[in-house]
Amino acid sequence: MESLKALPRLVRRQFKAAQEAGDLTFYSTQVSILRCNDLPFQLRFSPTLANKPKAKKSEGNSKPVDPFETPQKGLFITNLEPSHYLVLNKFPVIPNHFILATTTFKEQTDLLEEADIGAAYKCLDAYRQNGEELFGFFNSGDFSGASQAHRHIQFLPVESMRSGIEPSEEWSVLADSLLNQRDLPFTYFASEISRDATPGQLHELYVKMHQQACLASEKYQISSPTGTPLISKSTRDHESPISYNLGFTDRVMLLCPRVSEGLEIENADGKKIGPIALNGTVLGGTLLVKSEGEWQTLQNDSSKLQHILGAIGIPPAASSHNEHL
Repeated sequence: MESLKALPRLVRRQFKAAQEAGDLTFYSTQVSILRCNDLPFQLRFSPTLANKPKAKKSEGNSKPVDPFETPQKGLFITNLEPSHYLVLNKFPVIPNHFILATTTFKEQTDLLEEADIGAAYKCLDAYRQNGEELFGFFNSGDFSGASQAHRHIQFLPVESMRSGIEPSEEWSVLADSLLNQRDLPFTYFASEISRDATPGQLHELYVKMHQQACLASEKYQISSPTGTPLISKSTRDHESPISYNLGFTDRVMLLCPRVSEGLEIENADGKKIGPIALNGTVLGGTLLVKSEGEWQTLQNDSSKLQHILGAIGIPPAASSHNEHL
């Protein structure tokens, strides 16, 4: 295994090789910058992504194939001993999108363990040591945008996230801005990360934020006029009862409890389109659409973004306020 300090170079090299060999399919996007309460969000549009291949199912089995059980050789980056490895995303819309997966199967809906958090921050630190930034996110639960049952955390190099953005347009990773208690139409919990924090301390922060998110979800479920079932009955000791997204950089960790995966919106003719579905990349300040109607409607009506963001989480007023630990 190459030194993890060389991770940015290793990811770029493997991405280039995998793309040239046809082991991954890169979906190019158009990009536009939208704003919600003066916070910049990048809207990416990829019509060809609508034709992305469906997840394969095992022969004689209705269960989808686990892509992380035996990673494809052309996508594999490196082992991260003792319990994880790194692999490229097979269908990226942002260059150098890579994934941290557990070597043995663990549930995506179970709480992250100290080893998961520790491995994630090794990746963040490797980029920082090279003068580069990395955004990580984790999707868990039915409303989170999660698509695989095998536990994995995803990473986007920030420089790659800026691809396609005009030099005249301002955009930065949303997660870092949220330490300043900037207004968003959904509840989140955030904590500043110290450079010398141990995996145990980082995990403790994560668990505390998750507990607060559970309390906020319980409170909202009681008061919700729709009676949305936000709290599920856990079938395993460490299973999360809520859907949530976790986002992190080497400076901040934040957690957003989810109540919906997305929202249908109306175009200028009053026709419903969508739904616009969001995953943990929203905490990095980015969202993706696959149809021309969605792309045009969101650009033409700035209020639509506010409505979508307000629909995916708990309204701030319902949880008192967005909290910083």
